[in-house]
Amino acid sequence: MANQPDPDIVHCVLGIDAAWTAHNPSGVALVQRAAEGWQCLALAPSYDAFLALSAGQPLDGSRKAQGSEPDPAALLKACRQLAEHTVDCVSVDMPLATTPITSRRAADTAIASRFGPRGCAVHSPSAERPGAIADQLRERFAELGVALHTTTLHRQGPALIECYPHVALLALLNRDYRVPYKVSRSAQYWKAEQLTRADRIERLLDQFQAIKAGLEAHISGIPELIPQPSAVTTLASLKPVEDMLDALICAWIGIEHLEGRTAGLGDATAAIWVPANQVE
Repeated sequence: MANQPDPDIVHCVLGIDAAWTAHNPSGVALVQRAAEGWQCLALAPSYDAFLALSAGQPLDGSRKAQGSEPDPAALLKACRQLAEHTVDCVSVDMPLATTPITSRRAADTAIASRFGPRGCAVHSPSAERPGAIADQLRERFAELGVALHTTTLHRQGPALIECYPHVALLALLNRDYRVPYKVSRSAQYWKAEQLTRADRIERLLDQFQAIKAGLEAHISGIPELIPQPSAVTTLASLKPVEDMLDALICAWIGIEHLEGRTAGLGDATAAIWVPANQVE
């Protein structure tokens, strides 16, 4: 049953589109709920850029996003500086488990079984990818009092949860099949049509706009992060936008989790949290 949040109590969710390797950047979003509803407080294409925002440095769109390992202590400190409140949920798009991840998990199999026919199977994690990055992220958040939520009944907050944006988007946008918005797969999405690069850019931007509109039904104050087609010269330049949208999708799942509208697929060691109406 969904919770009825008290509008007088402030809640915060940190959404992370976590890269599986340290050399790739990770999108980060911070949202906060107050009396007027959920709003976006900060959005960045990398950990470093998010930390810079908390230090009062505006996002520099001309600067290439840099990869780095996550620093949970620094991230939570940045959230407190930005929101003047502690985080209630950290929602991450990366395999997480209470034990070291070495191979495919029950959570991955459950997602593939239920959502594979809708184009939303998952990549199998391994000891190398995400490997130590995922294990250390979970351990460090746990040390800071943010415990991983799995399918066990006794779950205390603040919560660390694993989510999967592709499945979340099925519910958010009421789609029957995987949303084609990944920059690296644009050549495969519309292969039969033999689109030009400019055409693929326009298609991706259309999907980006649809995702942003879906998110804005739940989160206000999202920055104007999507460029006009005429301003886009390369497909690669759209990757930071994709990462920030994914971070916002993660944050939305965190909101749904706090308000009791998610279901965990997996077992006591790992669960991927999806909108509850996707498994009813």
